[in-house]
Amino acid sequence: MKKVIKGLRGMPDILPGDAGRWQYIENTARTLFAQYGYEEIKTPVLEETALFQRSIGKETDIVQKQMYNFKDRGNRDIALRPEGTAPIVRSYLEHNLDKQMPYCRLYYVGPMFRSERPQAGRNRQFYQIGVEAIGSASQYADAEVICLMMKLLEASGLHDTELKINCLGCDKDKEAFEQVLRKALEKQVKCLCEDCVQRHKKNVLRIFDCKNDSCKLILGSAPKIVDHICPDCQAHFNKVKEALESIKIKYSVNPLLVRGLDYYTGTVFEVTHKNLGSQDAVAAGGRYDGLIDDMGGDRTPACGFAIGVDRLLLAARDKIPSCNNDVDLFLVLLGEEAQKKGFKILADLRENGVACQMTHEARSLKSQMRLADRLKAKKVLIIGEDELKNDKAILRDMENKQQKEIKINDVTNTHLW
Repeated sequence: MKKVIKGLRGMPDILPGDAGRWQYIENTARTLFAQYGYEEIKTPVLEETALFQRSIGKETDIVQKQMYNFKDRGNRDIALRPEGTAPIVRSYLEHNLDKQMPYCRLYYVGPMFRSERPQAGRNRQFYQIGVEAIGSASQYADAEVICLMMKLLEASGLHDTELKINCLGCDKDKEAFEQVLRKALEKQVKCLCEDCVQRHKKNVLRIFDCKNDSCKLILGSAPKIVDHICPDCQAHFNKVKEALESIKIKYSVNPLLVRGLDYYTGTVFEVTHKNLGSQDAVAAGGRYDGLIDDMGGDRTPACGFAIGVDRLLLAARDKIPSCNNDVDLFLVLLGEEAQKKGFKILADLRENGVACQMTHEARSLKSQMRLADRLKAKKVLIIGEDELKNDKAILRDMENKQQKEIKINDVTNTHLW
């Protein structure tokens, strides 16, 4: 028996039935992004490992446990991108986009890679749609990014979401709070999970990412970063909330929200949905005012979000329409001469922009009509030996079941379609 090679676990195929829904989401995103003034950017899936170590943080779970990194044939340390922001910032600096567009609005669509235990809504190859707004420290930039994210989720068919926001403060606030939190947890370190014991030593804020129930319980009574931010950061956060309220974006403040990437500062946010179970985040983002500076550029304010397309489909699959390839006309051809004539007609119609198909094998009338019905063809053109002799074809409307005779030479007149 021949052995069939299967796909890698956690890297699923997107089959035609679902691909139409993906297209709908992507088309919806591109339309919305254009309205908001965002332009598409495409970055490679492979980058230097150092890019993510430097931006995301060496002590994050993403870099330590989840990132696919390896030596290539040139003995370089490279990695499959686990997220989209760092590659865009790298490209932004490398190509001097700051010189071309002081306020840069960019969006991306594409696959990301993390070596996690595959489960519903969490694959090793997963897809994100996201934006990066680079160059503004205004509260309106934060609010606009959040608004765009919520509008895209709604336009894609996902409702009943919950938007949670928090403020991490500036770099100095984060640094000072790390000392406060580390000291507050000292007496309870032995009660933390093994990973959080290491986080307590190396990167204490990452304890907030832990999904262990006992660690969550301990954090419930721990100090909250939003209570330890400077007056300027508090004022900015208040303005962000006011801006969201002014455009009727509902939110709740979650003081435990920090996000799993070290580069976040200031506003952070997350959108969850009840249909996703314990891994309920469908979109997230925040402000990263220090990242461009950390990666070798001038200090530049920025914020963005990413939506997990896999999770969006899981949460709202039945509500997302499919962008199927509509068939305007299906040619039912009976006999070799009819197929010759039909093949030429097909080419002419396609030249005029008509979406049409035919079967390439000899099939019965009944079989071809069933195929036309399965393809949801709007109309069917039937040509057999008798039709060829009389220079006529039968045009059938598949919706109202009415049909009429037309001259074969008139088939290519586009007014029929």
